[in-house]
Amino acid sequence: MKSAVLICFGILVSSGYYSCQKINGNGLVQVESSLAPSGTYGHEIQSEIFDPTHLVSPSAHGKLDTIQKGFAFTEGPAVDKSGNVFFTDQPNDKIYRWDANTGKITLFLEGTGRSNGMAFNKNGDLITCADMHGEVWKIRPDGSHEVLAQNYNGKLLNGPNDVWINPVTGGMYITDPMFPRGYWDDSDPRKIGNPGWPPTHSEQAATGKGGHVYYLAPGSHTLVRVTTQAGWDADSWPNGIVGTPDGKKLYVNKWKDDNLGGTWLFDIQPDGTLTNMRKFIDMGGDGMSMDERGDIYISNALGVTAFDPQGNRIFNVPTNGATNNVFADHNNKLLFITGPVDRVTSLKMNVQGVEKY
Repeated sequence: MKSAVLICFGILVSSGYYSCQKINGNGLVQVESSLAPSGTYGHEIQSEIFDPTHLVSPSAHGKLDTIQKGFAFTEGPAVDKSGNVFFTDQPNDKIYRWDANTGKITLFLEGTGRSNGMAFNKNGDLITCADMHGEVWKIRPDGSHEVLAQNYNGKLLNGPNDVWINPVTGGMYITDPMFPRGYWDDSDPRKIGNPGWPPTHSEQAATGKGGHVYYLAPGSHTLVRVTTQAGWDADSWPNGIVGTPDGKKLYVNKWKDDNLGGTWLFDIQPDGTLTNMRKFIDMGGDGMSMDERGDIYISNALGVTAFDPQGNRIFNVPTNGATNNVFADHNNKLLFITGPVDRVTSLKMNVQGVEKY
């Protein structure tokens, strides 16, 4: 989840209304938008839903639905066991709840530590990446919270960004890119060392940005750095993260403003460490989700793009920028998208997600 909120806001913000026209022989659902996307960001931005393998439900008629707009910067959608979605409006420091029964959105919590990426654990607690003070929170159903982790080896984290919880072990994987925030206190050492963009300082590195992925074992408050492999570029922005339902593989993408930060695939060991790092695809970006077929859905300036387990591009829905996505609703077949950044949108799918438990 990128959420370089203030820095990249101008890149992502735009709006458009989509309506279905027709499906052509290339698997493209013709749509029209009130605003034509501009720029390429590493790939040409499409104005059509690309869906050659029929991931989109016929009942959707190729239409991206706006659920609600009027937010500052939506992020972090997390689905609970009933199919409801909790998401953040990070600049306003709020978490909202979308109800799967009514389709209504209500405020769940204000004062969230500037929470960004989120996920539910099996106990129904909301795990959030609270980057105000570089913390990982556990928010209980009543809104009270506990800080699970706030440093690595005694030094501030850059700013936890996204989290995936292994459904088999309960262990958590957290990305920690360096995105300096305007709301950090002037005395914050993360801000003192980074007077402008791009950032050059990290408390987590002798030099550079210190962009890593960390593992938090069940019951532990001590983070373990798991991106220690030769070839891992810590001078980058690890961002979106998602794993397989069997708890054996982990995907991590990297943010870059041309969408070409890349996505990496790891094998997960019994102790939570990662091995066998390999590059999966060239596209990177922001938050990710996975469907029952093992396809991964990446959010970035191109909208939401899906790749099958072999790395073939099989889906794209243009949204004029997306920060994250998750499968939701009672049947787990609603692709819930934070994006464009002033709203939340959705698309009915033929396939189910795997993150509701």
